[in-house]
Amino acid sequence: MPQAKPAFAGIALFSYGFRTFFLLAILFAAGVIPVWVMIWRGDWSLAGPFQPVDWHIHEMIFGYAFAVITGFLFTAIPNWTGRMPKQGWPLVALAVLWIAGRAAVAGFFGLAPVVVMLVDLAFGAAVLAMIAIEIVAGRNWRNLMVVVPVGGLWLANLAFHLEAMTTGSVDYGRRAALSLVLFLILLIGGRVIPSFTRNWLVKQKVTALPIPFNRFDAASLIVAALALAAWIGAPESRLTGVALTLAALIHLVRLLRWQGARTWASPLLVMLHIAYLQVPLGFAALAISILGGGVIGQVVGLHLLGIGAIAGMTVAVMMRATMGHSGRPLEAGAILTLGFATVVLSGFIRAGTAAFAGNGVLIAATLWTLGFAMVIYRLAPMLWGPSLERKKPS
Repeated sequence: MPQAKPAFAGIALFSYGFRTFFLLAILFAAGVIPVWVMIWRGDWSLAGPFQPVDWHIHEMIFGYAFAVITGFLFTAIPNWTGRMPKQGWPLVALAVLWIAGRAAVAGFFGLAPVVVMLVDLAFGAAVLAMIAIEIVAGRNWRNLMVVVPVGGLWLANLAFHLEAMTTGSVDYGRRAALSLVLFLILLIGGRVIPSFTRNWLVKQKVTALPIPFNRFDAASLIVAALALAAWIGAPESRLTGVALTLAALIHLVRLLRWQGARTWASPLLVMLHIAYLQVPLGFAALAISILGGGVIGQVVGLHLLGIGAIAGMTVAVMMRATMGHSGRPLEAGAILTLGFATVVLSGFIRAGTAAFAGNGVLIAATLWTLGFAMVIYRLAPMLWGPSLERKKPS
């Protein structure tokens, strides 16, 4: 029997995982890119254990993306298991661990690289332990598989630190970290996008509905996993290029099966479909960079995947989850719609930096920061404020 969920008497920000970690994520996203631009321009330097580019990649994945993933899982798992959500001091403690990791990696404490690694890994270890305990205690075996990619992400962070300590820079760790977050996008996005789309289309009395998860979807995940594994180990191999091409095609077909073209009247749904579209586009760009004889560099695919797919999907999910779980109508409105569009546009600008000369990075960074500023303006009051009384969204 699901446990009753009495009203939380403490601070609203710590009443649910999505509140705490979505707020940390959007504030961090808006602030960290201006810092990165100063580092890129040579106006500031960090004293941490990573080279500047490695720090930038590490913090976008293990700072921003991991915070969003944590907020999502700590909100979804109580619905999966029927158990009480984590509230109050456990969330405060996790937030402190996350903040400590960001500060340590930036070099604020002046710690040795091994100590920085231990501080940074503590957050992921705590998250992994807590979600595993909750899923097992709730006997929700079907969703236990989510522990695998989250555990893989923790191992990728470990590898990131170890590689930096042994070689001075990071190569394999970068690709492994990005690949694991992408696989979570494919796994979770493949569940929520067709589900949310189906629910909305049924209400609109549309009969052409998304195809439910079947063997094709399972095959698409396997193909993507193999292509990403090949890219991690042999990023210049022609076989990797072929695998990425196949992954791009199969995930484009997967997306088309979800009837996204029929959701134009619901910006929140359109955002999810647009973000997922960046996955096949990014795979295709990586494939072209390998097979195309230097027509484009891998930076194009990396930013389509990193900004378009990961940032786009996480922003869209944060919007919907925040509105739904705080009692607001599932309506994006002009500001959030523009915020999402601006973030995704920043990905296209950054991917095409060569066409904009040196100004491309600055333009993309400005658009990213403006986009997240709009997201903060609309979502932050919902995250730290009380929920409105309304029926739980379907």
